[in-house]
Amino acid sequence: MPAAERRELILGHASEVFGRRGYPGTTTEQIAQAAGISQPYVVRMFGTKEKLFVEVMERALGKLIVAFREVIRLRDSGEIPADELGARLGQAYVDLIEDRGILMSLMQGFIQGHDDVIGRRARAGFLEIYRLLRDEAGIPADDVRSFLADGMLINTLLAIGMPDNFEGDEAATELMNLSFGAKLDAVLCVASEQSSRQA
Repeated sequence: MPAAERRELILGHASEVFGRRGYPGTTTEQIAQAAGISQPYVVRMFGTKEKLFVEVMERALGKLIVAFREVIRLRDSGEIPADELGARLGQAYVDLIEDRGILMSLMQGFIQGHDDVIGRRARAGFLEIYRLLRDEAGIPADDVRSFLADGMLINTLLAIGMPDNFEGDEAATELMNLSFGAKLDAVLCVASEQSSRQA
């Protein structure tokens, strides 16, 4: 396997492990086991656990920014109506749930805000997304704040396992429908697959 593909493989598995266990609860050995490679290889490729985590965050932010810029491009080219921009950006965010490691590793990065290196990158990444939505997408600042708040709600629902455990509770059902809308079935399918893999 070429080094670039192996690197992406490790980052993908690291996203899942960090997203599930958090930064403090994850070891490079656990990541190596998930990727099916040796722990020394992970260390040789990335150096420290902190450097690996920062690369996982960079990967997640990159995927999010690419998804948002594609929606902005579609709006700018007239392929989607301008008044659908917010909904399409929200849909692009929810679509990333298929790789739950992306959103959960970002959440773990935000939690590590007190760490000098990770916190600096988490703050810079959050502001990069804010500026992209405000400046490139042209969304008013207060609407960007609301959009980001909705995104954090989605991350929180994923983090507490709500997609796996909400049925039968009227308030949880309502909140899940409000948060995920038409994508709720897809979210539940992904949650079910991930629960099966972890069992």
